[in-house]
Amino acid sequence: MADITLVCDPSEATELCASQQLYLKPVAKLTISVVLPEHTGSTRAFSKWEVMDKLKNMISPDQFSSVKVSKSTKAFVRFEGEAETKRLVSSLKEKLHGQRIKLNGFKEELEVVATEAPPDGPDSGIRAVPDCVHLEGLPCKWFAPKGSDSETPSEEVLRMVFGPFGEIRNVDIPMLDPYREETVGRSRNHFAFRGMRSFEAFVQYQAPESFARAMETLKGMKLMLKGDDGKALACNIKVTPDATNHFSENAIKQRTLERLTLQGLERERKREENRGRKGTERRDDEDKKGGEGKRRSKIKRREKRRIDREEKRPRKHLKATAAEGLNSPDLPEWEERKYLLAQRRVESIRLLTVLLSQIKVRRFVNVYSKDRDGEPMAREKRAFWKYWKRRNGPVFRPPEAAVASLEPPGGQKWPQTGRKSVGRHAHAQCR
Repeated sequence: MADITLVCDPSEATELCASQQLYLKPVAKLTISVVLPEHTGSTRAFSKWEVMDKLKNMISPDQFSSVKVSKSTKAFVRFEGEAETKRLVSSLKEKLHGQRIKLNGFKEELEVVATEAPPDGPDSGIRAVPDCVHLEGLPCKWFAPKGSDSETPSEEVLRMVFGPFGEIRNVDIPMLDPYREETVGRSRNHFAFRGMRSFEAFVQYQAPESFARAMETLKGMKLMLKGDDGKALACNIKVTPDATNHFSENAIKQRTLERLTLQGLERERKREENRGRKGTERRDDEDKKGGEGKRRSKIKRREKRRIDREEKRPRKHLKATAAEGLNSPDLPEWEERKYLLAQRRVESIRLLTVLLSQIKVRRFVNVYSKDRDGEPMAREKRAFWKYWKRRNGPVFRPPEAAVASLEPPGGQKWPQTGRKSVGRHAHAQCR
């Protein structure tokens, strides 16, 4: 992972590639060891932060760019401090080496030993190819084409940056190969300071001398970028000889075979996705067609009902028209029929009136024709006529048969009884 830091003093930087504004800056590190006193018992506990603060106070007003604990044992505690320049490392060494510090929990003072850290180099046990350089921790954005917003490194830019050491035969950036999943995944997970990604690369030179020159120049160096605003950023990079025979024939065949295998798997996966998508589309079409068929059937049934209603409507209209024609008041037959019906109704009313009158008179005569002694009832007769006039009017008179029936039989006279009682009884009987 690229460890990006801000550079305050770029005076010791040397140009690597002017077009990409890349420079090489020496790594200025100082190793500081604090020797602990020997104890017969267990080691006393102490704070490493306390030791670090005392070291910073001893070099004031100078300061480290970064400082960390690199190793801790019962005999000593080792710190690794980094400064801006080599000159500052020498000054810090003079201030720290041979000094003594006092820590809480220790009766005697502790000695400080400061030395310059050796530059990082390849392990002696690695069998390396003498023409290929393996670079790790390169920031992706610094090796992208100039002026582009992309953060993907370019092989052309890589050739241009490391071309000054000699003619380059091959370059390879594994993260650009989409089928090297393990390498690509590892590279993409390398996020650095300020969200910057890093990548690894292989550079193979034509001549061993070019390889040696590149290794010697890059040894103990940082990669530095100068921005247009004058600010400079630096990152630690790891430069080692290629120990994997990356560009050998067997390695290339192996990568080609893996690529073909992955491509075949990718094609098979795409075919499966296409089959699944087509199956889904087919099922959707079938469902859509089934729904469309149901909708069409419903529309057909609705249309059939409408046609039936339209066919029945004229028949009903014809029946209603025929009935209206038969009962039309404008026809001569209808006028004659209305006259006959009215005449029959009047005759029925007259006949019913006569019959009711006869019934009333007969009932009255049967009840009041004689008194208890068998004598005629003259007062009752007069009371009856008076009641008759009040109910039927002075013009209409009862029929002669009714009048004759009121005469008492055998020339007898009507009995003399109370008027009120006769009228009351006549009224009750004629109601």
